[in-house]
Amino acid sequence: MELRQLQHFVAVAEDQHFTRAAERLMVSQSGLSASVRALERELQTPLFVRTTRRVTLTEAGRALLREAERILAGVRAAHEAVAAVQGVLRGTLSLGTEQCIAGVDVAGLLAAFRHRHPDVEIRLRQTGSAALAEEVAAGRLDLAFAYRTGPDTDQLRTVALAGEPTTVLCHPSHRFAAAGAAVTPDDIAGEVFVDFQQDWGPRRATDAAFARAGVRRTVALEVNDVHSLLDLVDQNLGVAVVPRHFRQKRPSLTALPLKGVEEVTYETVALLPPAQAASPAARALMGLLTGSAGGS
Repeated sequence: MELRQLQHFVAVAEDQHFTRAAERLMVSQSGLSASVRALERELQTPLFVRTTRRVTLTEAGRALLREAERILAGVRAAHEAVAAVQGVLRGTLSLGTEQCIAGVDVAGLLAAFRHRHPDVEIRLRQTGSAALAEEVAAGRLDLAFAYRTGPDTDQLRTVALAGEPTTVLCHPSHRFAAAGAAVTPDDIAGEVFVDFQQDWGPRRATDAAFARAGVRRTVALEVNDVHSLLDLVDQNLGVAVVPRHFRQKRPSLTALPLKGVEEVTYETVALLPPAQAASPAARALMGLLTGSAGGS
């Protein structure tokens, strides 16, 4: 089994298409197909189900993909570590983030990083915290800024960045705004809720808090964007339970405390692989963020 074969296999798995993967890798399609077939012969099992339109992973292919991604991430980290020892930071910084994270100015941080390390290519992916945790653990991302969604594992560690309480946002004409008082889960259980998709950190924290309170709520308007959420609340289409700093993005909305549940704190964290597996670029970025020389 060669690294080149693993690179070819991962590219086909990502693109779900041999022609597109070959174009991205700048190799011939016949050469790419031969490389994958050789890998399948060595492993004595098909890795893809091939159709005329796309290819999908078999169960064996899905198992290999997880390991192949970790191997390739380790090889990349080894190359970058050698370059860092030589005094030049090169390679790629693959960063993930959830939208509107408290405690870190992602754009400003990346600008400072690029100024110090212009030879590093920056790749940014924005998605929900649960997906980010999976991608860091799998080696597809060097690090991510997210809301805490679970405990540390052998493949994933967290560095706490900030914490903040929850708030309920509603339109100024809403009956809650007129009362001007804190609300409980029972008070708002029958309301129309605007919330994020289920892999977002705030959604998971709110769902857990209401479940602990024994109150069922229905999310009727589900979005994947902070500003869309605020727009829907601003049109009086529902209420939202969100991190407190969201109120600063739309001062026209009324913000009310949520009481009667265990304190809901949205904790912002940096998601990182184990210390020995962290890339030099990730360590450098964390160093800029924390003000330390070596990072975390």
